[in-house]
Amino acid sequence: MKFRFWPANALFLTLTLGLAASCMAQDGAFRIVDVVDGIEDPWSITWLPNGDMLFTEKPGRLRIFSDGQLSEPIAGVPEVRTGGQGGLFDVVLHPDFESNQTIYLAMSKNRADGQGSTAIVRARLDGSRLVNVEEIFEADAWTDTSGHYGGRIVFDEDGYLFATIGDRQADPHLLEEQPAQNIANHQGVVIRLNDDGSVPEDNPFVDVAGARPEIWAYGIRSPQGLAIHPETGFLFETEHGPRGGDELNIIERGNNYGWPVIGYGINYSGREIHESSESEGMEQPLHYWVPSIATSGLMIYDGDAFPDWKGDVFAGGLGGQKVVRLTLSADGRQVTDTEDIIDGEGRIRDIRQGPDGLIYLALDRGTRIVRLEPTN
Repeated sequence: MKFRFWPANALFLTLTLGLAASCMAQDGAFRIVDVVDGIEDPWSITWLPNGDMLFTEKPGRLRIFSDGQLSEPIAGVPEVRTGGQGGLFDVVLHPDFESNQTIYLAMSKNRADGQGSTAIVRARLDGSRLVNVEEIFEADAWTDTSGHYGGRIVFDEDGYLFATIGDRQADPHLLEEQPAQNIANHQGVVIRLNDDGSVPEDNPFVDVAGARPEIWAYGIRSPQGLAIHPETGFLFETEHGPRGGDELNIIERGNNYGWPVIGYGINYSGREIHESSESEGMEQPLHYWVPSIATSGLMIYDGDAFPDWKGDVFAGGLGGQKVVRLTLSADGRQVTDTEDIIDGEGRIRDIRQGPDGLIYLALDRGTRIVRLEPTN
């Protein structure tokens, strides 16, 4: 049986016999079941301690789904810059949410001159509204373009906040000095902050003249996934290449990930971009996709519903409409196998493990959040 929930103010609920889809992976069968419907471009999913689902909609709404009911938009969310890839992005809970009710939002924002950049906001969730809303980071990544904002956030076990900012669509052919290779700005980077937005003293570029001290790693194009492995603690990131060259990386302190000097794709026009696929002092991806699948959403599974998938990496695809399962080596630094477990269900924007151990997907340019359930 598949329950499809619609907004509470629609005053109806549809009950459909059968399943949305049944699929078979190498390690067993599962089905895809609708969880939430009647929403607009869901971007990020998390859960409150009581089991309620908290999620963002790209146009700028934050909602709660509880006991089959969809809330009205949470009040107090700051205005976002919409259009193109802009909007409301990630939502994550503070590691001590149960005591402080603090959440973090990533979003694109406007400036008076019409340019946009990426910002991180923290606030206290007070029932159906946000209070004590405070912007704790604004990226020095201002352009008039409408894409490559980044916008993923994750906390590590020490309470440090990592977040992504894209290269803001800097043309690799026109700019003599590429911003993603310049640590004097925030274009094409992963940053590391304390939970209040201040800069940790041991960040790699704190003492480098002219550098942005928030930067943890650089040389990144359009980062769309960020997750920490629960066993190794490695910080995994996925990013879009142009035509080919989407990447899965382990992001480490001070490293340069090469964009646009090295890579495995070509420009949309067919023109070559990279000097080479490798260069001294620049990191290689663990895995890359040619052609691109437009990676988005990233999760390392450690639940019990799919025991054979524990420790595996799951990457979503927007254009590719895929969910790819990647198996890692014992040391966690190599990809030993890949499998497309979903193909053609829709543009996968986010992948999350729920508190029930099931896998949830937010479908981009759509109206649904769905989940994977083992058929056994």
